[in-house]
Amino acid sequence: MKKTDRNALLVLPILIVIGLLFAYSGSQGSSMLAGYPLFGLLIGLAFLIQWVVFIPSYLNQTEKFFDLTGSLTYISITVLAVMFSAGVDGRAMLLAALVIIWAVRLGTFLFSRIKQAGKDDRFDALKPSFFRFLNVWTIQGLWVTFTMAAALVAITTTTRKPLDLFAIIGFVVWLIGFVIEVVADAQKRAFSANPTNKGRFIQSGLWARSRHPNYFGEIVLWVGVAIIALPVLQGWQWVALISPVFVTLLLTRVSGVPLLEAKADKKWGGQKDYEAYKQATPVLIPRL
Repeated sequence: MKKTDRNALLVLPILIVIGLLFAYSGSQGSSMLAGYPLFGLLIGLAFLIQWVVFIPSYLNQTEKFFDLTGSLTYISITVLAVMFSAGVDGRAMLLAALVIIWAVRLGTFLFSRIKQAGKDDRFDALKPSFFRFLNVWTIQGLWVTFTMAAALVAITTTTRKPLDLFAIIGFVVWLIGFVIEVVADAQKRAFSANPTNKGRFIQSGLWARSRHPNYFGEIVLWVGVAIIALPVLQGWQWVALISPVFVTLLLTRVSGVPLLEAKADKKWGGQKDYEAYKQATPVLIPRL
């Protein structure tokens, strides 16, 4: 077994333990299903879905259904949370609607993108290794868990409070973030589809104000979700506020901005217009 495979095998149980601890923490005050906390059961299902889809994906050496599986996991977990939670109220329904709208939009966007591109080169070195590829799917289970934690806790909790100022502010913040993300993705897709832009980088529209406006919108909308959930969090459920923190760290320190910045630097680094664009345009938070 290669060293990379051995390391991946050691990482796998760590990822699972992290998921179990988080499921246990967020289950305080959760609705029950068949004698078990609904929150914990749904977190377990999030991982199970990834592992089930991993099997044919590994056998066929394809990553085409990776992003789509993530989005479908968000949707299925949210729907089941609403179906089996006790005393579902306006706050829970609002959160469920926002998560589903986001997941449907992002899932269809990412699936159509990889279908058009044919592949995602980030997976080239991972697919041949069983454990490394499995870890990617397991990490997606953690991604779903951490990202929707605040919404899932608020939906499954037995603590209910009527819609209030937190809900209004949170919805407005979510809407701002969602619109920014959708517009930024649409602008970049239109730019890339224009043959005259081949080999060029986008620096118009929202991309003239931020080098990654879509990621900024993503972070803002999950902050909005956390704000809506705030009034019903109690005890260990406060761990759910990891949601916007996790999204921010993931996009700015791990898989989002760093990878794209390195890719752009490799492609356009040294070009006068690109260097001027980098100098004048913030990485994430748009300039007014």
